[in-house]
Amino acid sequence: MESDLDHFYLSQPEPNKSCLLALRSIILRQDEHITETKKYGMPCFCYKKKMFAYLWIDKKTTEPYILLVEGKLLDHPDLEAGNRARMKIFRVKPNEDLPLDTITDILNMALDLIRKSK
Repeated sequence: MESDLDHFYLSQPEPNKSCLLALRSIILRQDEHITETKKYGMPCFCYKKKMFAYLWIDKKTTEPYILLVEGKLLDHPDLEAGNRARMKIFRVKPNEDLPLDTITDILNMALDLIRKSK
């Protein structure tokens, strides 16, 4: 039976579906303590039950992005704050190769914030 989370991914049109599934895999393999749930209708990733990232699709561009909950505390040139006070996003081009090193660096920066706060 298809879970609510699986339905989110599988209902996306290509190339977003493949891109989001790849991002999901990348996020989950960063640490054994990362779990996935669904909040506000989107996939949410938690580290030891503390939310740190979401996956979503930009309504204007229809392209995926990673939303980092404590993004305001992260200093990376590829993160955008926009008009968000707390969060920042990392945009992904679904028709291009994923910048794996950049994604991994950003995710580890976000995870390090949580690890150091414990």
